[in-house]
Amino acid sequence: MRGVLNRQPVLLFDIDGTLADTDALHLEAFNAVFGPYGHVFDRARAARELLGRSNASIGAQFLPDERPERRAEIMAEKEDVFRSLAAGKVQPLPGLMALLDHAEAAAIPVVAVTNAPRANAELILHGLGIIDRFRAVIIGDELPHGKPHPLPYLEGLRAADALPDRAVAFEDSRAGITAATAAGIVTVGMRTNLGHDDLIAAGAALTAAAFDEPDVLALVQKRLGGD
Repeated sequence: MRGVLNRQPVLLFDIDGTLADTDALHLEAFNAVFGPYGHVFDRARAARELLGRSNASIGAQFLPDERPERRAEIMAEKEDVFRSLAAGKVQPLPGLMALLDHAEAAAIPVVAVTNAPRANAELILHGLGIIDRFRAVIIGDELPHGKPHPLPYLEGLRAADALPDRAVAFEDSRAGITAATAAGIVTVGMRTNLGHDDLIAAGAALTAAAFDEPDVLALVQKRLGGD
């Protein structure tokens, strides 16, 4: 009965490419570390094949001849390079701070849901000065399944004691949109890497380049305002 009565709203955010456009830095780090293994990515290929996926799945696809332990070491090296590139350079997407201010004023919890390693997630949240605003930071690689499985978003709902019909997710990747929508959450696709058509095809309800666009604000009010 408690679960039926509780209709706590929640905003759920991916981190890379959603809170901040860090994907160019990830691309640079991938090319620095994966280049010697014969893999070079431009931004379009990275958006198709890398972004939003777990490190385990990326390692399995692009480093199939390496032992699992070595794959993990290579992926850890890539993340070290990314963190060195990103330190002090992250900036929020337009409208993010105003949306977080609105959520705080309305006592709406916010949760981060990412496939990034925790060290990366915390670096970005600290860099943006917003880590204290988040009820929880859900890490896909710390769960039995990361995105595109819905489990990370189901865990995000659980952390906020929320139901999907009072939730809005923000994502920039196909894997992330697939995960959020499979958890029953209406999702906004942020156009940092993929275009409108690709995001809609992945399952986004609408797309935006900024968090303060009228369609985004209207959706948030409709889903979280109890109308």
